[in-house]
Amino acid sequence: MEVRYLPAGDEAMVIEFGKTIDDEVNNRVISMTASIKNKRIRGVREILPTYRSLMIFYNPRKISYIRLVNMVKSLGYEKKSNADEDKKTLIVPCCYDDIYGPDLTQMSKELNITKEEIVSIHSGMKYKIFMLGFLPGFVYLGGLDKRINIPRLKNPRTKIPARSVGIGGSQTGVYPMDSPGGWRLIGSTPLDFYDIKREKPILCEAGEYIRFKPVSGDEYKDIRREIELHNYSTEYEE
Repeated sequence: MEVRYLPAGDEAMVIEFGKTIDDEVNNRVISMTASIKNKRIRGVREILPTYRSLMIFYNPRKISYIRLVNMVKSLGYEKKSNADEDKKTLIVPCCYDDIYGPDLTQMSKELNITKEEIVSIHSGMKYKIFMLGFLPGFVYLGGLDKRINIPRLKNPRTKIPARSVGIGGSQTGVYPMDSPGGWRLIGSTPLDFYDIKREKPILCEAGEYIRFKPVSGDEYKDIRREIELHNYSTEYEE
């Protein structure tokens, strides 16, 4: 698909890279995001990458729409290898006990596999963060194994606890705060994906990777305690 440059009101523009959700399209989004950030274009206020497009918010008093389009077109993309290889993988401890994963039993029945297999499959993959949205720090992760794809709940919950790990269709992710939601809950992580008091409130960025690491209930509580005491160091897989 030809890249499309579209105005979005008086202070934003959208770049569309495709109509599908896949690695190739998203790599172009992430690469262009990096190129624009590195260029530090005067007047650009915020860049918002999504699965297949990029929205750029700008100050029209400092740069016109036409000039912004021309500058972006001249940038090109960073090489895919640079966009991928420089990204670390965040290790996300996750407790899959029933108390944190109330939908595991029903999922096991519908998918005709054991709860242990669901946990093994879910924690055996490395997931790319395609985009953030819905809530501050809510990660949309790609690469979920088809064996554990499952539709969202017919009747969404009105309140899902912060740090819950869920599956919705072909996606998995973490609820960063208490909120309504319809994804199937399979566990919980002690990590805060959003903490406004932290120097960097949002834990990770689009284009990075996540791997879930199963932990026991006691380990979950220990990590949570360390986080609250500000003694916990986030783990990464290099």
